[in-house]
Amino acid sequence: MPESHLQALLAFFKAMSNESRLRMVGLLSERERSVQELAELLDLKEPTVSHHLAVLKELGLVTVRAAGTTRWHALDADALEAMNRALLEPTAALAVPAAESWEDKVLANFVEPDGTLKLIPASRRKRSVVLKWLVAKFQDGARYPEAEVNAVIQRHHWDSATLRRELVGAGMMARRDNVYWRMPQADWRLG
Repeated sequence: MPESHLQALLAFFKAMSNESRLRMVGLLSERERSVQELAELLDLKEPTVSHHLAVLKELGLVTVRAAGTTRWHALDADALEAMNRALLEPTAALAVPAAESWEDKVLANFVEPDGTLKLIPASRRKRSVVLKWLVAKFQDGARYPEAEVNAVIQRHHWDSATLRRELVGAGMMARRDNVYWRMPQADWRLG
């Protein structure tokens, strides 16, 4: 949902959370009314009614028509219907953040925000998660000389020799004559 729609919905719910404004919308849905009439029906002072009407006008839910010295207020049913449609459209539903996966938690524990690896996990299962993250730094089909593999790994951790061996040992990368390449995921041997 775009931020502008979200803000409009939040403003709508904030406005409608007030009992006086809700009752006012109900009265205006019947027919147009003046501030004086609304004040009498709702047992409110005219300045209070004017304040509530200003909130509803700002949302586009109320229209105003001048007739002589009297201003007539009416509910804009089309605007209310559009607001309901925006609320009920499946694509407009508020996004619920996905639960963080176990792998995401492992990476959060071992990888700094700047992309450096805090340490190589001792647990084989956690190490596999880190290796999957690291092998993603290499492109499929590309060939890398050992010095380039070391340079890529050292951007994330100082011990390129250990991590290079781990990537080859897990079947994530292959090596021949000091040239490395990424292997298809089907060939990976993760513990």
